[in-house]
Amino acid sequence: MAGTTGSPLRKRSGVPVPAMTSSTSSDNAPALLEVRSVSKSFGIGPLRHPVLDDCSFTLEAGRLTALIGPSGCGKSTLVNILAGYESVDVGEVLLLGAPVRGPGIDRLVVFQETALFPWMTTYKNVAYGPRVARSRPHAEIHADADRLLETVGLADFKDKYPNQLSGGMQRRAELARAMINNPRIMMLDEPFRGLDAMTRELMQEYFVRLYEDRRQTVLFVTSEIDEAIFLADKLLIMSNQPGRIKKTMTIALARPRKPSLLTSAQYLEHKEEALEALHAEAVKAFAGGSKAATDFLEAYAARDRQTT
Repeated sequence: MAGTTGSPLRKRSGVPVPAMTSSTSSDNAPALLEVRSVSKSFGIGPLRHPVLDDCSFTLEAGRLTALIGPSGCGKSTLVNILAGYESVDVGEVLLLGAPVRGPGIDRLVVFQETALFPWMTTYKNVAYGPRVARSRPHAEIHADADRLLETVGLADFKDKYPNQLSGGMQRRAELARAMINNPRIMMLDEPFRGLDAMTRELMQEYFVRLYEDRRQTVLFVTSEIDEAIFLADKLLIMSNQPGRIKKTMTIALARPRKPSLLTSAQYLEHKEEALEALHAEAVKAFAGGSKAATDFLEAYAARDRQTT
């Protein structure tokens, strides 16, 4: 996996990724995964329902790509295809040039539902993957788990069990457990859905801190525009179903990301551009009776009232 010309590389756990201390255009980064003209339908005959249609994009090594689109546009189906849980009808998915044929340890998915083992402590949950794989020395696993728990603010809760942790703490532990496995690509399918607003904002800060520390390649699926822009180096905006990539945006915000960016002129420009692209798709979803689209259009109208 080669880096771009003139861009230094650094290694973490044997995976080279581009070093970044400020915003770097993902257009110049090496493509780790390619999605080429992927289409997917469910059902047969008159019950056939197209979910994805001619969907194409790339994930660049060491970058955080956010995927956003109307409810029901096929985001989760796309994650399942990249993970190898679903096959494509048309097109192909390539990882380092090789076709993805099924699940693999090089791709890891964090779903919306909690998956911590209730009989294990926080520390044992986080360290579980590499300990079972026995691919790293125990001392290295222990040090990495401790550092991750410190990063997500759970160092004082390492000996607690999941039922002794709040919902936000459980999500932080799951993020640490995913990160320690060092997959080539980590995919998160709306991992903060269901959390209250304050906890969700804290989770965004913890996650961006984890990403900036480890620089793993990440696909982050979300329905929240602010979350997507705050986290991402690149933003993929999907159309209404059947989903395809309607717009690709480079998010040129410097790292490390701080909450103060949410009021910057550059951030607001990115948000305005994303809102315009999403608005037309939300109108289509609204015509199909989507409650999420209704909520988006109401929020969009409220924004217009505030600016006029």
